[in-house]
Amino acid sequence: MRHLSEQELLKELWTKGQPLAVFLYTPFCGTCKAARRMLEVAEHLLPEGIVADADVNMLPQVVQQYQIRSVPALLVTDANRSAKPSIRYNMGSVEDLLQEIRGVIS
Repeated sequence: MRHLSEQELLKELWTKGQPLAVFLYTPFCGTCKAARRMLEVAEHLLPEGIVADADVNMLPQVVQQYQIRSVPALLVTDANRSAKPSIRYNMGSVEDLLQEIRGVIS
């Protein structure tokens, strides 16, 4: 899982390319740690480079622009960036995460 700064994340959200799933977290969030472990398992079953992470404490513009309400959150967008990214707050299970991310892979 690659780490993105705010500038890198904004650039990727505005540039067409491959689908993108960004795990949004804070460093001291226990629920975020559990969600990260599930996402790391899911990542092994997905094409390389789709999954990234970012610390919301360092993303004030992204938090405001996409109205991030809480963490952990998973921001998912398709390769064409044709629609506003979906934001998932309920991490549920590895299968739920895989289904959400695979939904934007064409």
